[in-house]
Amino acid sequence: MAQRGQGIVIRDAHFPGRAPVDAYGNGGFRFAKMSHRGSILSVPSGIYGWLPATVEELTIEAFERVFEEAGEIEVLLIGTGPDIRRVPPALREEFRARGIRADSMATGAAVRTYNVLLSEDRAVAAALLAVD
Repeated sequence: MAQRGQGIVIRDAHFPGRAPVDAYGNGGFRFAKMSHRGSILSVPSGIYGWLPATVEELTIEAFERVFEEAGEIEVLLIGTGPDIRRVPPALREEFRARGIRADSMATGAAVRTYNVLLSEDRAVAAALLAVD
């Protein structure tokens, strides 16, 4: 809530929990009876709005929250948009060094796989680029 004189305060989008992704497309995602426009990052601490919109924007810095929670993540699914794209080699090496198995796939496949692994109570995280 904004205090008098500050105007509107925008906070980072964050859902504090794990939830399956109910739908994707039209530039966003639906989960936990909410919708989010843009990419999302789902880690053990919750689901966050995520800035990258293209594979080219997938940098080590973009995955900082994943690395902070690496001890609780076995598998990271990376949804690379409408098509399967490889993540940069330096990023793959960083995941490996932190003990995270990272798999890149089209966003639709990543959503489906994430939901299955989540239902099995696996230590899964997902970095999902929005698709139209």
